[in-house]
Amino acid sequence: MAHIQNSDGRGILLEMVAAIQKNKQYLSDVDGLVGDGDHGMNMNKGFTMYAEQLGPKGTNFSDGLFDLGGVLLNKIGGSMGPIYGTIFMEMADKAEGAEKIDLNLFCDMLEAGLEGLYGIVDARPGDKTLVDALYPALMALKDARDAGADLPKALDGMKAAAEKGRDSTKELVAKYGRSARLGERSRGVLDAGAASCCIILCAMADGMKAVMQE
Repeated sequence: MAHIQNSDGRGILLEMVAAIQKNKQYLSDVDGLVGDGDHGMNMNKGFTMYAEQLGPKGTNFSDGLFDLGGVLLNKIGGSMGPIYGTIFMEMADKAEGAEKIDLNLFCDMLEAGLEGLYGIVDARPGDKTLVDALYPALMALKDARDAGADLPKALDGMKAAAEKGRDSTKELVAKYGRSARLGERSRGVLDAGAASCCIILCAMADGMKAVMQE
């Protein structure tokens, strides 16, 4: 059965870092349409600080997620630090001590991340937040698991669901955050959090596929 070795985390984490660095201006541009335009800058700051902290060392995927979450939680401003910090640290806790991460465990990890997020925010699907990318990504993983799909196919489905969820936010009205003050005027643009969540999930999937074993 396809899986990744938890010990192969370095490449996955650096894939996520590179994706945020590459898209920092895009994320700030999206955020600037209805927010204060600093989302890309803050995300880039946190992910880059993590990469610098990691240096040349290897890391377990779970340990790396926990360390990245700690940096985001403690070192970057705005609401996204605590949000992503919580998601990553809850995912890490679910995989602590595991040697291999298969589809079943990865589903449990992502679900733990979402449940952790639900513990600190009121946003749910349809509220024009990153939940609109994260929730369908998790549902796609669960559907793939229930259908007996292998991990590569499940990750591709997760990516497609995250992209569709991100795109769905364009026609939603914001209910939380700075953009919520705009009401109907927030309709017509993507949510920056959903955009960054999609970038992270896609990079995570690509990084996992690059180190996958049978």
